Amino acid sequence: MQLSHTHPVTTAVFDDPNLVSSAGLVPLVKLAQDAGLTALAQDRLTLPTDKGANAGLKVTSLVAGMAAGADSIDDMAVLRHGGMGRVFKNAYAPSTLGSFLRTFTFGHVRQLDAVASRFLLALAGQAPPSLPGVPLLHPRDTPTNAPHWQHQQQH
Repeated sequence: MQLSHTHPVTTAVFDDPNLVSSAGLVPLVKLAQDAGLTALAQDRLTLPTDKGANAGLKVTSLVAGMAAGADSIDDMAVLRHGGMGRVFKNAYAPSTLGSFLRTFTFGHVRQLDAVASRFLLALAGQAPPSLPGVPLLHPRDTPTNAPHWQHQQQH
């Protein structure tokens, strides 16, 4: 296969209110909710003023936006394009998410780190114990416990 060097389409507009650009977010957000991301963030983050209200929903929105390819605050608008409003409730405007993030101090980042570690444990708890046909690694098989070979110097 070879890449076509012609560019017949110069612009693409996603403006149909019935289309969902990132339908793959549905199982991702469901998994995040089942693992307790929203509740963890709501319980653990203590952001001041109205900017910190609904912290759990805002963190979930940020995670969904990043999974949809957003790499800036303005890109978080991907959660509000087309039919996304029919699929997801409470998709915040990029400006709201930016204001939320700007209230973070070092202590709030540490709180979010605590959310992330607990969320990771909850995700691991939802995973099957083993995939069919794939053996689990035993702790003694990890690289940190492997025999260490020392480089022998030539004299």
